[in-house]
Amino acid sequence: MFEHRHEKLAPLPVFLRRMVGSAGLALGLLLVVLFIGIAGYHWIAGLDWIDSLLEASMILGGMGPINPLTNSSAKIFASIYALFSGVVFIALMGLLLMPVVHRLMHKFHLKDSE
Repeated sequence: MFEHRHEKLAPLPVFLRRMVGSAGLALGLLLVVLFIGIAGYHWIAGLDWIDSLLEASMILGGMGPINPLTNSSAKIFASIYALFSGVVFIALMGLLLMPVVHRLMHKFHLKDSE
């Protein structure tokens, strides 16, 4: 997927294609995780669809809960989803930054070898 250390730096259009691909993959993962949260808050916590969307989005974005949870199973789901969301956030940042970091590392390595 990426060029090796002895190869030339990829041209800008190739880099931009990689950025778009990483962003698309990150968006797809974000939508899947958001759907898991929406479904869980709707079916486990008993919130309507809009409130479930709001709750899942706020947790996934790191802002915190909005609606009070009334039963134990909803609270357990919310705690697991919050922990899971933190890990997904780190993974999304990795996916988005991967082409940029690779390009920078490759560029520095090419300067070292000159």
